Amino acid sequence: VPEAGFYTISMLYYPIEGKSSSIERTVLIDGAIPFEEAAYVQFDRIWDNEYDEIQRDNRGNDLRPQQVEKPAWRAAVFKDFEGYYDKPFQFYLSKGTHTLTLISQREPMIIRNLKLFPYKDPASYEDTLKRYQAEGQEETEGLLIEVQGEDAIAKSSPTLYPVNERTSPAVYPYSAKEVRINTIGGYNWRIPGQWIEWEIDVPETGLYKIAFKAQQNFVRGIYSTRQLTIDGEVPFKEMEKVAFRFKNGYRMDVMGAKEPYLFKLEKGKHILRLETSLGEFAPLIREVEDSLFNLNAMYRKILMVTGTAPDEVRDYSVEQRIPNLLETFQAESDRLKEVGKQLKALSGGSSDSEALLKTMSVQLDEMIKDPDTIPRRLTAYKTNTGGLGTWILKAREMPLEIDAIYVLSPDKKLPKAGMGFFAELWHEIATFFYSFVIDYNQIGNVTEAEDRRSVTVWIGSGRDQANTLKSMIDETFTPLTGINVNLKLAQMQTLLPATLAGQGPDVAMQIGNDLPVNYAMRNAAADLTQFPDFEEVSKRFRESAFVPYSYQKGVYALPETQTFNMLFYRKDVLKELGLDIPHTWGDVSNLLAVLNKNQMQFALPLVLQPSYPGENIPPNSVYATLLMQNGGQFYRNGGKESDLDSRIGVETFKVWTEFYTDYRLEREFDFPNRFRTGEMPIGLADYTMYNQLSVFAPEIRGMWGFVPVPGTVQKDGAINREVPSGGSGTLMLESAEDKEAAWAFMKWWTGDETQTQFGREMEGLMGAAARYPTANINALDSLPWTVGDYRNLKAQFEWVRGIPEVPGGYFTGRHLFNAFYRVVVNAKTQPREAMMDYVQYIQDEISTKRKEFGLAD
Repeated sequence: VPEAGFYTISMLYYPIEGKSSSIERTVLIDGAIPFEEAAYVQFDRIWDNEYDEIQRDNRGNDLRPQQVEKPAWRAAVFKDFEGYYDKPFQFYLSKGTHTLTLISQREPMIIRNLKLFPYKDPASYEDTLKRYQAEGQEETEGLLIEVQGEDAIAKSSPTLYPVNERTSPAVYPYSAKEVRINTIGGYNWRIPGQWIEWEIDVPETGLYKIAFKAQQNFVRGIYSTRQLTIDGEVPFKEMEKVAFRFKNGYRMDVMGAKEPYLFKLEKGKHILRLETSLGEFAPLIREVEDSLFNLNAMYRKILMVTGTAPDEVRDYSVEQRIPNLLETFQAESDRLKEVGKQLKALSGGSSDSEALLKTMSVQLDEMIKDPDTIPRRLTAYKTNTGGLGTWILKAREMPLEIDAIYVLSPDKKLPKAGMGFFAELWHEIATFFYSFVIDYNQIGNVTEAEDRRSVTVWIGSGRDQANTLKSMIDETFTPLTGINVNLKLAQMQTLLPATLAGQGPDVAMQIGNDLPVNYAMRNAAADLTQFPDFEEVSKRFRESAFVPYSYQKGVYALPETQTFNMLFYRKDVLKELGLDIPHTWGDVSNLLAVLNKNQMQFALPLVLQPSYPGENIPPNSVYATLLMQNGGQFYRNGGKESDLDSRIGVETFKVWTEFYTDYRLEREFDFPNRFRTGEMPIGLADYTMYNQLSVFAPEIRGMWGFVPVPGTVQKDGAINREVPSGGSGTLMLESAEDKEAAWAFMKWWTGDETQTQFGREMEGLMGAAARYPTANINALDSLPWTVGDYRNLKAQFEWVRGIPEVPGGYFTGRHLFNAFYRVVVNAKTQPREAMMDYVQYIQDEISTKRKEFGLAD
């Protein structure tokens, strides 16, 4: 470095094929992270439509374009990917030699070069216009260039695919009947740092206006902000923060509004980019996030004194026992009031966004005024801090939908087609009429009568998943096999009556673990071992995934998803308490003593609420974990009897209930929120909770992790960490006419490539919160986990075990809970007595069902 100062770093990189996620690196200067944000520097991949032309199904509807990577060399500066700082990072470097280190956290890339340079702010529009005039640039005349939003040439994320807008006649192309891909962005285009690029071919050099036909009816009170660049440069300072304010319907947003800005464009092709930015709201959101972190820290300190259920008549004197409590409340109240004032000024009036900040500051003021009321206000305090967390999430969202971009001469007027009252009226009449003749449950291509081979498949998830799957079927499965698929959205509780009525599907997807064996007992499910290549197909999955689907030497489903518990923990809170991560259940007991002393909780999952009446409740995952780790089992004699009345079964039940009777663990709780506040800094949860926390709690990023569950020490000193798995599967009905075609579909659907593509599509479509918990071993390896997290996940997966399904087994989970409540809630029954009583009910039901199905004892 020739002289000391602040430097911006840019890098020319090439995103080589990986797991379709953003590339993430940690930056070290001379072996140390210079500041917190440098630990998470992200670089984008480049995405575009797979085909240049929009494809259509056989009903005349446009199909959503699949997004594929179009890698290219790109220059990018090191900046804050969360959008809290508009400008690139500036690293202070003294004169002399320094070592820059990049540590790979996620995804591969090739680096060609790195550049260090002092950052300069763009000139203002006023200065830029003077420069144009000095150069003799002239305004063009009579030119209008229109580029459709859906014709974007590059995006930073696969979520930014062109979409269908059916609510307005102002878009192009428009149809009241068929699905037309006619806009881009929308709610998917809301995360800071996401960008879309369009190519504009300018016929002559000169000065132009730029306008967008856009819709921003997503966020009130604050506005969506974009940074506009042309050929990688911000034309002038005002384009760093372009505001798109709230308004129903489509409108023309001219850059510069009533006095349009003029942009100098040379003859030829240019790249126009809009990038999501927090703009003027960035410092305000940053302030609220800091405030929330401080308020949550104080909440934990108050809890240590009062507990979660304070005595209303007791004087805890929290203001004396907790250093700087009132001072912190005062500082945060002042901070939130100031943010509220600035928010009001930016949005041009009061809004619900400002109201939430005001509520929190008013409560803090009341607590400062009368500290004796702090303990009894704790519930409201917690609710309001939870509201602040939601406020941060919502305020960070900056959605915008673009129908068209216009580059035009200053003398040219913008078109207004489809934006009048009569166009809207005709649109409403037409859509109402077509609602009577269009079948909205059919997805994609529909098999014609003359088609020879077809499979009817029911899917029980959302329309986004169904659309994604159908487009994958039409692109790969049908062309490869010649088999058509009729895919239908359905409520899976209707599967049984539909099957009995002869109206069921050939294949049912995403069904619970209890259904395949229940259908197999009634000869309604096809045995998959009849197919000669079943053994080869089964190698895609772990043996544990087949346990719930196996019955009488047959297998009646292929696994789709497989989930299990991991131990989630708050690094900062455990460090504050001087605690280590527990490796065994003995460590958990020691940790519970410290947590109880500080009025904190350990989370053990208890109740799984049925998603529909009559749904089977699986055995509790914590009880199953303890049972398996101690060498126990749920059934004996080949599933003829329950083994929960064995010595291990009863002792395990006693240990499980003691967590609630001796340590007073809570039975029902909101784990994500309590984990976020630190009130429940450690606990077991399904590993998919990782996805939710990554999105739901940005303020604790880097402060939490997950590791394998605590284990049980064996006689040889080894630690057994076995956990039960849950999940879903794909079932073939015995009534399927073309079983070979149905089997071909099931093999394709559960294959490595299909599961990997579907997982990436779901994450691309709905964000990191929708990461797909596939049961396919190779596909799971292909999902974009960070290195450390994936290592922990893989370690736990080696210990996963399945819970078998037997005739009458639905009583097991149900009566296990009955016994639990009898011991923990009634508190008058010994664990052994309760367990033995309820196991008798389970034994009787198993015996009854075996007789019903003619099974030998």
